[in-house]
Parts: sequence; structure tokens; C-alpha cells
Amino acid sequence: MVDSNLGYSSCVMMNCCGLLTLQKEPVPLKSIEVELEVRDHVATVVSTLNYENKEDKPLEAVFVFPLPGDAAVCHFSAQIGQTQIVAEVKEKQKAREEYDDALSSGQQAFLLEESDESPDIFSLSVGSLPPGESASIRLEYVTELAVQADDGLRFCLPAVLNPRYQPQGSEGAGVQVTSAPASLVPYSLSFSAQVSSPRPISKVESNCSLDPLQYLNTDQTQATVKLAAGHKFDRDVELLIYYKDAHQPTAVVEAGQASAELGSLMGDPVVMVSLYPEFPQSVMSSTASCGEFVFLVDRSGSMDCATNNSEQGESRISSARDTLLLLLKSLPMGCYFNIYSFGSSYEHIFSKSVEYSQKTMEEALKKVEEMKADLGGTEILEPLKHIYSQPCIQNQPRQISIQLSICGTNKSDPQRRDLPTYRT
Repeated sequence: MVDSNLGYSSCVMMNCCGLLTLQKEPVPLKSIEVELEVRDHVATVVSTLNYENKEDKPLEAVFVFPLPGDAAVCHFSAQIGQTQIVAEVKEKQKAREEYDDALSSGQQAFLLEESDESPDIFSLSVGSLPPGESASIRLEYVTELAVQADDGLRFCLPAVLNPRYQPQGSEGAGVQVTSAPASLVPYSLSFSAQVSSPRPISKVESNCSLDPLQYLNTDQTQATVKLAAGHKFDRDVELLIYYKDAHQPTAVVEAGQASAELGSLMGDPVVMVSLYPEFPQSVMSSTASCGEFVFLVDRSGSMDCATNNSEQGESRISSARDTLLLLLKSLPMGCYFNIYSFGSSYEHIFSKSVEYSQKTMEEALKKVEEMKADLGGTEILEPLKHIYSQPCIQNQPRQISIQLSICGTNKSDPQRRDLPTYRT
């Protein structure tokens, strides 16, 4: 599985996406078929793109595409004529060598790799595309849908394969265009969506014309919708999905793949629990200027390592200090706060949470600047027990922010693996 944790590239320049020659010229796109499956808050997107080499010579082509933030590619395949290739994960250098060997021997070859220019742009080298031959590329990825202010779930299918232009007077790569003249879009788009949820589906809206929503069962928990006939893919396609009782907790269970090995990630059944609470406006307004903020910082040996696996980069503990200093200076007046740090043991700056003032902030800042990765292992349970044993301060909702090292070997215990970063 290829995973991307970044959002779309800030700018999509002309002809930079799709099937391209080595000279960055686009191979003609004939059609796009997109099937969207939404299960509660998660979307699976299956895109099939069909190309044709209309030249009288073979073309060595590269397929380039962006991924949304939080997306994970779970299938990638390409078919040229009767030859079908399904991508599999291999070590980067080995994959490159096998690709070059196949090309030199006249075989069809495909290579999917992350772009050097941008981590959220992936490219697939499809080798030589014979004259008059068609290429069909199938991409499947999974992503979580963002919740909007009106409780709708937003899905966006970006028109990144469209011809792009820069408005008159614009300069550089800082302009992103989300639509193009329909006359410049020579291919067709087939788009359908199937939505299912434990809750009834209220409605589906779009910035594009849709056929009427079709319910598949009497309790209206399953439905399908399609783009209206004749749609031109001249702009981003956005869907807004609304559920009834949107704030009720739900659980969705998915069976493991029958073909996968028992006990493997894909072979085991999984459950997804969605919690989207609704707080009264009186509570939300009261928390804007008050609260008890408790910070819990990892000071285990692994925090002395460089970030981003760089020997010369900033250390994790240094990055944690900088983040904590920024957070401390951003707290609202009148709130309460405390800072805990932990390793094999734990420490706290104040015996209990104190009111935020110029004096307490300066005292905390001084302590934070002295923090080092010198507390040994990564034992988080005891400080959490201590924090939750403290009585809550009246009318000051407690919030706990936890900073842990990002998966690395603890220097004080080479067999130990640190926990991933998370925050509550």
C-alpha cells in the first residue's frame, strides 16, 4: 500500500498530470470512469483512465497523478493491449533495476514511485506504448471525508487532468485553476457514487448536475447517484453527503479479504467507529476563554534523535520544545495549565495546574527551555494515571495534549520501540 500524508500540490501546471511523454507532452485521454463508494465517513475511489497513442511511433510514457491528504493507494494496475500489470511494493532501487532490465530486453514494464519534486505526487513509468495502442490505467485509493460546518461530508474529484491556463497578469506557479473551458476537455467522464451508512442518508448535493438520488432499501441507508448525462469534466466535481442523526455514534464492520492470508492485515475483519459529538453552544462559548490545558512531553532517549531520519536535522526534543513554547504563548488569559514530561519516570513543572499569567508563563518557559531527552524509556501510563487522579477545576474543561517520539528505537533500550505521535 502506498501512503501519502500530505494534501494536493499547491499548483497544478499545464500538462503536468495524466499520461505524459518524456517531453511532458500529453498522450490523448479518451475517457475517465470513476466509481465512488462511501461507507459512513470513508470513501473508496476507483478511477479508470483510458489513453491512446495516436502517433506513428512508440512513446515511452509516464503517468503522473496527485493524491489527497490522508489517502492511501490500495490498488494500481495498467493494461496495454492484452498485457496487464498489477503494481506490487518492492525496495526502490531493486524496482528501478528490474524496470530498466525489462525495458532493455524489449518487455513491457511499469514503475510506480513517489515524485522527487513533491511527496504527494506519484508517477508510474509505463514503458513503451506502441503506435495505435491503447492504455488503461486503474487507480484505487481510500480517504477520509472532511466534515463541513453544516454536518455534510465533502468529497472532491479534482479536474487535474484538464488543460490548464494562467489568468492574464498572473506570474509563477502560485495560481491554481479549478475549471477550464468545456471546449478544451476532449474526453468523457463517467461518475457514479454509492453511499451506505448505519444512519439514513438525507441528501446528496453537488456543484454539478446530478441524476435523482436512488435509494436501494426502505430504511434509506444505501443509495446511488450519478452525474447527469452530458456532463463535461470542466471543473472539480464536489459532492456533499448528509446523514440524518449525524451526531449519533456509528460502527461499520468490514470482513477480511477471502484471498488474503489468515491473520494478515487484509485478511482480518476490521471495525470503524465514528464519533462526531455535538456540544451545546453555551459549552462551546465557555471553552473559548477558559480551560485546563495539560501538556505531556516525551523525554525518552529516542527524542534525542534527528527528525526526518536526518543526522544533521533538528532533534525531536528540540522540535517538541519549540512547539511547546509556541503553545504556551498562545494560551488564553484566565485558563489553567501544567506541563508533564516522562520517560522511565515522570516530572511536572507545577504540583497542580496553575492559573495562566505572565509570571507562571515565564516560569514554565524557563523550565521548557531546559528540557532534555534524558529520562530513559517511554512509560506513559503512570503520568496519565497521575493526571486523571487530579480533581478537575470547576468550569475549566480539561484538555490533554501528548507529544511522543515518532517510531524510533530507544537509545537506552535498543529492543524497545517508541509509540507513534498522537494527541487528545
